[in-house]
Amino acid sequence: MRAAVLEAYGEPLAIRSVDPPELAAHGVIVDVEACGICRSDWHAWQGHGEWADDRVPLGQILGHEPAGRVARVGDRVERLAVGDRVAIPFNLGEGSCPQCRNGHGNVCEDGYALGFEGSVPGAFAERVHVPHADFNAVSLPEGVSAVEAAALGCRYVTAFHALAHRADLEAGDRVAVHGCGGLGLAAVQIAAALGTNVAAVDVRDEPLSMATDLGADATVNASGEVDVPAEIATLTDGGAHVSVDALGRAETCRNSLDCLRTRGTHVQIGLTTDAERGEVSLPIDEMTRWDVTFVGSRGMPPSRYDELLRMIQSGRLEPGKLVTRRVGLEDVSDRLAAMSEYDTRGVEVVTEP
Repeated sequence: MRAAVLEAYGEPLAIRSVDPPELAAHGVIVDVEACGICRSDWHAWQGHGEWADDRVPLGQILGHEPAGRVARVGDRVERLAVGDRVAIPFNLGEGSCPQCRNGHGNVCEDGYALGFEGSVPGAFAERVHVPHADFNAVSLPEGVSAVEAAALGCRYVTAFHALAHRADLEAGDRVAVHGCGGLGLAAVQIAAALGTNVAAVDVRDEPLSMATDLGADATVNASGEVDVPAEIATLTDGGAHVSVDALGRAETCRNSLDCLRTRGTHVQIGLTTDAERGEVSLPIDEMTRWDVTFVGSRGMPPSRYDELLRMIQSGRLEPGKLVTRRVGLEDVSDRLAAMSEYDTRGVEVVTEP
């Protein structure tokens, strides 16, 4: 089968023929119909993560935001059948550890990261294997297309889990979202759908315009000499209840913390680059004095996808609105390179594996 393989960091992915995935008794093989191109793929392509012992190995098939149809089913799989339409979380659990049993499969103690480690080749390919499929594979309801499911990817579900579950967002809250790439735009749309007042921050006018279309009540262009926390304090009548760093730079993380009101919550969903190497200086004394909460969020438990899918079916959430480009497998390298210059908008999806 055709696949996009990481052969050298920062160099074009090799589009070549590879052996098809082997089927485990607990797994399924899925014909990939769509797969999002995510900034986490860019981090992997750049070779980031060595500071956290999380560098993607060379030879890896990238791609971690797939949706498609089940083509083969392992002998021990009970819930799925050939032809079923599924979305596949990137943070795969094995289903039996304490975290999985308690509804936190996104942080499984013995989990896998699809497309990021050798044991689980990714979905920039014609087919992908899903281990422990009864636990991991998410059945798609009618009306949710493969492209929409790919747009959920890791970005949309991470933003949903971050806001709905980790930050415990309430209707009427004031929310700030720092960084309007695909992850930040997902956070904007979700926060608006949950009944909050949203301010979006970026250094580019086009993503800010898109944020407005997706439900942002106000925007801040942070290019030049702009005091972002002061701007947010004005727009939110004293500071955000919840603020999200969707980019992962030291500046955006600090701006997010500094724009909170007393007892506010900062949510970190953007990953750092090699400039920060996983470490950002925090105003600990201020956080302590003002009872500020700092939380992280990664993916979403498979058991909670139904909450999100119900909102999509009802029309309250429209992840398809984030999709700005559909490309072929051979275009992935160019789209990753475009991310280096922040020259992408919304969510781009491979629809021709």
